[in-house]
Amino acid sequence: MTTVSEQRLATIFVEVADTLVGGFDLIEFMQMLADRVAGLVTDTTVGLLLADEQDRLHFMAASDETTTLLELLQLQWRDGPCLDAFRGAAPVVNADLSTASPRWPQFARYASSAGFRSVHAFPLRLRDDVIGAMGVFGTGRNDLDDADVQIVQALADVAAIGLLQERAIHHGEVLTEQLQGALNNRIIIEQAKGAVAQAHHVSVDAAFELIRAHARRTHRRLSDVALRVLTDVTSLPDLTAD
Repeated sequence: MTTVSEQRLATIFVEVADTLVGGFDLIEFMQMLADRVAGLVTDTTVGLLLADEQDRLHFMAASDETTTLLELLQLQWRDGPCLDAFRGAAPVVNADLSTASPRWPQFARYASSAGFRSVHAFPLRLRDDVIGAMGVFGTGRNDLDDADVQIVQALADVAAIGLLQERAIHHGEVLTEQLQGALNNRIIIEQAKGAVAQAHHVSVDAAFELIRAHARRTHRRLSDVALRVLTDVTSLPDLTAD
């Protein structure tokens, strides 16, 4: 990862920092962050969790469906690197899953059986305010050096700053309200992914990309397109239009 060009890193940081535009879409922002970090570190997938007002973590985005399940299982088992990064407000790096069973009994066993060999996790934080965690799951060793850790943590920190600023500028809107809306939208999107996958006979990952691409082409929110899919099945063919 240390061979990533400065221009590419600069572009990614600008994308992550650009959260203060009109029509900010929390889920699309989190999805973009997951995709960009997954693209930085070779042979990895990325998942993101956000906390509510009671410091309970909730799934927000992942670069693929396998990682979605990894994040959801961590929440179910209360066992895994993202929970450690969130609770400790510090990154977990270069964890070898073959030797991590004493630390994460259920997570390490499941992640290893799913083909992952290494894991890193980074808190989404601004000073002492930790609002979530980002997991980076590798199918190879994927060790990060100090410079790599600083880059990924910086991306997580910039994302946290953007999310906190987004909360502050919307007339004092609290994070709980924003998160609850995002959670409701996430449920709608998950249901729409299943509907599109069944209608077009494609994988759930491919179905999500169809929904996302259509949202971008039509300049609409992911949740709006997903809701249209669920309320009007005749809209499904439109998702494949150029």
